[in-house]
Amino acid sequence: MALAVEKTRKSGLSLHGLGVVCGLSAGVWLGAAEAPTKLVNAGFSPFAISLCMVAGVFTARWTFPTLLKGTGYVFEDLAERKHLIVWALLAGALWAVANTLTVFAIRDVGLAVAFPMWNANSLIGLFWGRVLFRELEGASGRNIAKVVLGSIAIVIAAVLLGFSTIHGGAIGSHAVRGIVAALGASLMWGTMYVPYRKAYLSGMNPLSFVTVFTVGELGTVLALTLALDGGVHSSAFQLLRVPGVLFWLFLGGFVWVIGDLFQQFAAKYLGIGRGIPLSNTNQLWGLAWGALVFGELAKADRQHRWMVIGGSLIMILGALAISTAVASAKEGSSTNEAVLRECRRYGLDYQRTMMAQAGDEFSGRDERRRWWDYVIVLTATAVFVALGVRSVVPPLALDLRWVAILSAVLITSLAVGGWSLWRRTRFN
Repeated sequence: MALAVEKTRKSGLSLHGLGVVCGLSAGVWLGAAEAPTKLVNAGFSPFAISLCMVAGVFTARWTFPTLLKGTGYVFEDLAERKHLIVWALLAGALWAVANTLTVFAIRDVGLAVAFPMWNANSLIGLFWGRVLFRELEGASGRNIAKVVLGSIAIVIAAVLLGFSTIHGGAIGSHAVRGIVAALGASLMWGTMYVPYRKAYLSGMNPLSFVTVFTVGELGTVLALTLALDGGVHSSAFQLLRVPGVLFWLFLGGFVWVIGDLFQQFAAKYLGIGRGIPLSNTNQLWGLAWGALVFGELAKADRQHRWMVIGGSLIMILGALAISTAVASAKEGSSTNEAVLRECRRYGLDYQRTMMAQAGDEFSGRDERRRWWDYVIVLTATAVFVALGVRSVVPPLALDLRWVAILSAVLITSLAVGGWSLWRRTRFN
């Protein structure tokens, strides 16, 4: 405890504050990550888009843990918590299914509308956090009211957006199918946060968790493509031979990884009931990319625009209400009991686990960089460079001015979030 107080004094940032910074940074990056999936409008299969994007995710996710901590650290962490490997694989599989559903949703209802709908995953995450991990147990009446009212606001917003999609002619002729896909993605992603929380209650570093996570997601999306998209004749394998387009999907995966890493740290330091709604401000950034860069609402009537904007704002306010419910001492005690339960179940050291959960990880971990670490980083970089030099601008109408503005926001959020994590916890 004394060490945590000292770190807070030196960095000027509490763990709650760090979680908030990570959640907001996650929102900025996750909001931008889906923009490349607009390529589905150019005639590519949603499975092809998802598979190639996940290939980019796989490449980037092995790079960041190796760059920040080294493979020695990652495998030592995994070896101490072998029981979490299967949970990480399961989380990756759920992510892959959800990501594929989002591509269908974007195709049928558009990015600006699909984003707020699948971000109802915060409700699912809140439910699992309360039932499985005792989040909100011992919370004050004010905090409980914030969570309940925020949840109601999110539901109202989802209904409003669904209604506007069905009755708005600016969106397309397969609105119901798009709504089902977006809500299905919400269910998958909301359930995916269960392994997240389980991992961090056990003291695992998010960088170690995502290393295994990415194996589950790549394997699942490849299986989905082979089973449901024509097997080896899928357009995904044709798209792999089009590097001019492939770069943008890999780039989308790269952007997603940064956002997801911030989201992982937000879930670690705030819990899934608070961290996930905060990261779901990505709907605002998804709306910005969809409306400002791709002009999705350019032909919408005034009523439709107000319904989309109003629904988005209501959902954001609901998520913020949940995330500002700062945990009380009693609720912290409930969390500590959940940690103790995990330690007893899997034979973990309670004190070391508590330190790791608070970002005050014990010393002695092997963080040396070996020659193969540099090979991994250089190989991943070479893949992106090789695809980038052969890339072509997608056949879509883009507002380059807004691309520049939103890209500047991305870089700023990365700098602030990365510096905060390093200064407060050294990425622990």
